[in-house]
Amino acid sequence: MQHLVNFFQHILSWQRTLIIISGLVFFWVMEGIIPLFRFSYNKYKHAGLNLFFTLTTLIINFAFAFLIIIASDHASNNKIGLLYIFNLPLWLFILIGLMVLDFISAWFIHWLQHKIKWMWKFHIIHHADTWVDTTTANRHHPGESVFRAVFTLIAVFISGAPIWLVFLYQALSVLLSQFNHANISLPKWLDNMIGWVIVSPDTHKVHHHYTQPLTDTNYGNIFSFWDRIFGTFVHVKDAKQLKYGIDIYMKDEENNRMKKLLTTPFDEYRPPVGGKFSEE
Repeated sequence: MQHLVNFFQHILSWQRTLIIISGLVFFWVMEGIIPLFRFSYNKYKHAGLNLFFTLTTLIINFAFAFLIIIASDHASNNKIGLLYIFNLPLWLFILIGLMVLDFISAWFIHWLQHKIKWMWKFHIIHHADTWVDTTTANRHHPGESVFRAVFTLIAVFISGAPIWLVFLYQALSVLLSQFNHANISLPKWLDNMIGWVIVSPDTHKVHHHYTQPLTDTNYGNIFSFWDRIFGTFVHVKDAKQLKYGIDIYMKDEENNRMKKLLTTPFDEYRPPVGGKFSEE
C-alpha cells in the first residue's frame, strides 16, 4: 500500500496522461476482439469528436488543479475532513477516501444533472452518443466538466483527501469510466459478479438507453453500490436489447456535429419522450 501512496505522491503529468492514453488504447483494442455491438460507423471520426471533448475536459481540470491542490494540502496538513475523524489503517483510509470522492464528484453530481433541467442540458451531449464506446467516457460538454471539477473540489474539502489520494481516485475514475463505456461483451457471469461492487460494462450501458426510465438509472462510475443504496440500480438481462442515444436528439446532425453539441445546452429545453423497455 505504501508503494502505491509513494507512486501517486510523486506522479508526473506525463504519467497521468499515459494512464489515460493507455486505457483508451487497451479498451479500443478489446472492442475489436469482444464487441457487444458491431456498429457500422466511422470509428476514427467518432473518436475524433469525442477526443475533442476529452481535451476540453483536461484543460478545465488543469485550470481547477491549483484550487484542488491547495484544498487538499490544507485539509491533509491540518487533518480536516471525514478521513481524520478516526485513526484509520492505510488500506481503510484509501478505501473510504475513494468512496467519498466517488460518491460526491461522480455519483451525486451525475444524479443532479439528471434532476436539474439547466444542468441536464449540458449533460445531454454525453447521452446523445448513439455509438457508445470507450471514447464516450470523456464526451462531456465543457460546462459539465466545470460542474464535475467543482464537485471534485467539494469532495476534497469534505473528505480531506491528500493529493496522492485525489490523483489515485482520478486515475481509477478515468480507467473505470473507459472500461464501463467500452463496447465490449464480457461473459455474463463475470459482468454480473463485477457489477456487485464495480460498475461493469453491462451495468452502465443501461444508463445509455435512449429513453426513460432507464436513462435515469445506474449513475455510478467506480462503485455500483451507490445505485443499490439509493434505489437507482436496474439490471437488464440482455444488454444487446438496449438502444443508445437520447430520444430528443436522435438525428445525426444533432448528435454527431461538434458545433451543434457545443451549442446544445443553449437550445430551448426539450422534454424527454420516454417509453417502456421490454427484453425480447
